[in-house]
Amino acid sequence: MLPNFTIGLNETQFGLVAPPFIRASFKNVLPARKAELALCQGKMFSSKEALDVGLIDDMANTKEEGHAMSTKFLQTFSNVNPAARSPMKQQFRGKDLDELRRNKKKDMENYVKFVTQDHVQKRIGLYLEKLHNKTKK
Repeated sequence: MLPNFTIGLNETQFGLVAPPFIRASFKNVLPARKAELALCQGKMFSSKEALDVGLIDDMANTKEEGHAMSTKFLQTFSNVNPAARSPMKQQFRGKDLDELRRNKKKDMENYVKFVTQDHVQKRIGLYLEKLHNKTKK
């Protein structure tokens, strides 16, 4: 990530609830309490904050430096057998993926029901207007 950017899930700032699969992904990266607070507050982390809490692994000063850092990171897997890496990754994330598959339809119905409510649509509209006005400046 480059300096002077933000990263996070700001849905609650404009009245949305992050879907379960998004929450699960966030909890896989941050400690549970930090993930809960960040999601409940719609926290957007500065580049430095994201690095400090472990939301990102590294920070680069330029895009080129970021590409070089990413390449170097990916090379750390060059001697790892994919046949072992894949099941290992599944062991870490499998429970969340199973839950996502199991609840996919119900989660989608709940999200659509929630997001189409008038008061939520109004909040989203206000948020988008705010973003639009910010880009005009």
